Amino acid sequence: MSLSARLLALALSPLCAAVAVATEPDRSALFEHEIGRLHSSEIVNLQERFQGEPLLIVNTASHCGYTDQFGGLERLHRDYRDQGLKVVGFPSHDFNQEADDEAETARVCFQNFGVTFDMFRPIGVRGHDAHPIFRELARQADAPRWNFHKYVVDREGRVVAHFPSRVGPDSGELRGAIEGIL
Repeated sequence: MSLSARLLALALSPLCAAVAVATEPDRSALFEHEIGRLHSSEIVNLQERFQGEPLLIVNTASHCGYTDQFGGLERLHRDYRDQGLKVVGFPSHDFNQEADDEAETARVCFQNFGVTFDMFRPIGVRGHDAHPIFRELARQADAPRWNFHKYVVDREGRVVAHFPSRVGPDSGELRGAIEGIL
């Protein structure tokens, strides 16, 4: 059998079909949750709020060298919200840099940086304690290696790009990925 015939046979095999299915987004893992807003009694149904929307999902921390990125994330929110982008922040203590008190986390976000995009209660973003949202993001892309890892998610729930902490919200690369899903 020629090499091209073997490649065609492999491409048509059930193994490849399973791989193709595995790369599809698990919308239930991303959206079928209710999560409390940061320092609020309000519970948000993520499916109602975000499914079918272009997203920028970020794991955040209040006491990190990258905490000033809240300002840039707020600028992204303001620049692209009229085009449909939803910026979504999930505080996490996985890297030992989140405030112990939710009120302090809220103060850092809302008072210090004027955040108006959606911020939720702290959740796990890595390993066995990761919330299903972040397990799905890691399955599609990579688990966050530090605070302020950014995931650009299209309307279908696919991670189209992700950026480590050192790539700031004002980077052309991040803005280009966002513009690609709008």
